[in-house]
Amino acid sequence: MEHKELTSFPKDFLWGSASAAYQVEGAWQEDGKGESVWDRFVRIPGKTFKGTNGDLAVDHYHRYKEDIALMKEQGLKAYRFSVAWTRIFPNGRGEVNQAGLAFYERLIDELIENGIEPMLTLYHWDLPQALQDEYNGWESRQIIEDFTNYAETLFEAFRGKVHYWISLNEQNIFTSLGYLLAAHPPGVTDPKRMYEVNHIANLANASVINKFHELEMPGKIGPSFAYTPNYPIDSNPENVLAAENAEDLMANYWMDVYMWGKYPIAAMRFLEEKGWAPTIEAGDAELLESAKPDFLGINYYQTATNAFNPLDGVGAGKMNTTGKKGSSEETGVPGMYKKVENPFVERTNWDWEIDPEGLRIGLRRITSRYRMPVLITENGLGEYDKLTEDKQIHDDYRIHYLQSHVKAIKEAISDGAEVLGYCTWSYTDLLSWLNGYQKRYGFVYVDQDETQEGSLERYKKDSYYWYQKLIEENGENL
Repeated sequence: MEHKELTSFPKDFLWGSASAAYQVEGAWQEDGKGESVWDRFVRIPGKTFKGTNGDLAVDHYHRYKEDIALMKEQGLKAYRFSVAWTRIFPNGRGEVNQAGLAFYERLIDELIENGIEPMLTLYHWDLPQALQDEYNGWESRQIIEDFTNYAETLFEAFRGKVHYWISLNEQNIFTSLGYLLAAHPPGVTDPKRMYEVNHIANLANASVINKFHELEMPGKIGPSFAYTPNYPIDSNPENVLAAENAEDLMANYWMDVYMWGKYPIAAMRFLEEKGWAPTIEAGDAELLESAKPDFLGINYYQTATNAFNPLDGVGAGKMNTTGKKGSSEETGVPGMYKKVENPFVERTNWDWEIDPEGLRIGLRRITSRYRMPVLITENGLGEYDKLTEDKQIHDDYRIHYLQSHVKAIKEAISDGAEVLGYCTWSYTDLLSWLNGYQKRYGFVYVDQDETQEGSLERYKKDSYYWYQKLIEENGENL
């Protein structure tokens, strides 16, 4: 759809940026914090780039005031962060750790005092290790109660201060990488267990959203989904069907449950035939259908192009976690689809396809299918950044990436999508879960590397000033 003139961004559009507790905070054993599954997983040799861990990260725990001052100077309207469950309940449940709660209260108050809207993510992957040890974490329905209790504790603590809440971050990623590809904790490769875990996570998500509304919390809540819109490689009907299969199994399988409380029929039929379908107990359907999110959070980085894949075809391949372009392996689901290269888009050094038009396409699909407001909870470019001798970082490639994606959002709004805000990933450079510090995303360069002996000094990149101007102009002069 072409427009003679694009619709302006709303005056109250939330220009933001994002982070996750494990990736920025550090202070992994301070003020009563408990051990998370990531604290333990990163100590398994070979799991992360050069054995990096989040013990120190970029020390946001001690430098949050400095970071927020940079946000204020930039004009940031919103900051999305996650709470470490282990700071609030070191063992996942039981007595509240008041020191942990106090840290987030200070963080939130500092944001508000500087005119920045706090966006709080309840769960960004750092499950308390105690719950993993006690009942296998997400594999037990006990986690529904424990997660809801944890969420309610935060709802009551920050009522009236936090108005945007994200329940689960990228459930599709932590379930698949944790239980299918063994790249994340707990390091399992079992599709049956993955889909069981995913169903329990859906129930926990629904329970928390219902609790939010039962408490008549001021504000909005929704999950955040890593959406990768799917294309066929060409108009061959076999390949078109493969793309439909991928969209159903890799996207609708989550979003339909969030929005409607129902699993898509074709994807569920496939799982039933494979013996991987989750166990649906009495009351599950009612709980899923009762939960009504106020928005859908979308983390968008790339699209996927698909081709026919026979029953004896390509299975799961390894991801590129080295930054060596072209090192990712062919991957697919036999009988459903396989991923192929799109000849019309560029790729990052980590083989992620750069496709701003895909964001517009994804927003239109969500708008037409669900009629739901969208909050872009993550979008950004991870690349090698170089600090010059005079302490400059010339990241024109990031500016181009972000500008093209912001333009795509503006076009989607002109198409009729309701978009509440846009959070880049990330604000400062941070620890990549698997890629150490070589893969940088931030507006602010942090002097830190795999040795964890950097000065932790902050330096503004060229993209910092670009986003400052964009916010000032409310996206008018793209």
